[in-house]
Amino acid sequence: QVQLVESGGGLVQAGGSLRLSCAASGSIFSINAMGWYRQAPGEQRELVARDISGGMKNYAGSVKGRFTISRDNAKNTVYLQMNSLKPEDTAVYYCKAEGTYRSGTSNYAFGSWGQGTQVTVSS
Repeated sequence: QVQLVESGGGLVQAGGSLRLSCAASGSIFSINAMGWYRQAPGEQRELVARDISGGMKNYAGSVKGRFTISRDNAKNTVYLQMNSLKPEDTAVYYCKAEGTYRSGTSNYAFGSWGQGTQVTVSS
């Protein structure tokens, strides 16, 4: 019922920047939070940044001061601006949206993931 499409990954040298985008579509009634997670080979998926409706933002300690999450609520889109990238930032980055969707006359909770976008930082 809710689909997420990510874009913006790629290959960049250490110290460079990338901007990821994630657009949610479908029978969305409301979005409570949108965030970015990443998973490196052989590692567990981890939170990178999360934007909660109402203004609260959470960041992993390893990206604070370098990454910025932002949302365009009118477009149901979340962005991740990544600056001063390091080789250890290399991973597949996944977008996640949480909220409620409309089906008939009822609303249901959802937690949807995007397909992932590869970010590779060379040293």
